Amino acid sequence: MGHVPNLKRIQETLEKDSRAPKLKDSFPSAPNPNNIAKASDAEESATDTEESDVSGSEDDDTCWISWYCNLRGNEFFCEVDDDYIQDDFNLCGLSGQIPYYDYALDLILDVESSMGDSFTEEQNELVESAAEMLYGLIHVRYILTTKGLAAMLEKYKNAEFGRCPRVHCCGQPCLPVGESDIPRKGTVKIYCPRCEDIYTPRSRFQESVDGSYFGTTFPNLFLMTYGHLKPQKASQSYVPKVFGFKVHKP
Repeated sequence: MGHVPNLKRIQETLEKDSRAPKLKDSFPSAPNPNNIAKASDAEESATDTEESDVSGSEDDDTCWISWYCNLRGNEFFCEVDDDYIQDDFNLCGLSGQIPYYDYALDLILDVESSMGDSFTEEQNELVESAAEMLYGLIHVRYILTTKGLAAMLEKYKNAEFGRCPRVHCCGQPCLPVGESDIPRKGTVKIYCPRCEDIYTPRSRFQESVDGSYFGTTFPNLFLMTYGHLKPQKASQSYVPKVFGFKVHKP
């Protein structure tokens, strides 16, 4: 008989437990992984759409000169002002050097040409190539003007033309230079004003740029214009030694 009260207590406890809310009902149900995936995909697609719209609008607003100067390998070029290009005096003598001259000039200035619609794909490629050459020949003239020198000064201050690879020049910023003023006679080089020697650019893309688009005059005129930027000539040089003794030249 002593076990009866205990049985009653157990039954009462079980009844209370059955009336109590279940633990899983007190928490929200876990989200469906499929729904999460669908939501994330929808967000990503919306983001991609927005990004494509933005990039598309940027491409539409970018002029040919900015596009060309931002191509890989064209970092040495500065952007020539439209006003300079539209002045026929500044382009004197170039029409005879460039095929498809008028179409190339229109392409540089973002002028739509109705005649270009009838060109074949090969002719359009020739116009694009002519525009690149025409811009280079305009560029070499522009960087000798006050505005052009100022534009190149900003690039020089940021060492955008590269630094001298010579150890004793201690990372001296360089300037672009051509070994000839005649097109297709050589590629662009970089000139170090400290050791006064020229070197090949590090980028293989820059190596293929025509040196005549910068010419032989630019770095010298630049340092004459901004004389305070000309560094002292490097006096230290490498001394070859064998077992600590200087090697005498024959």
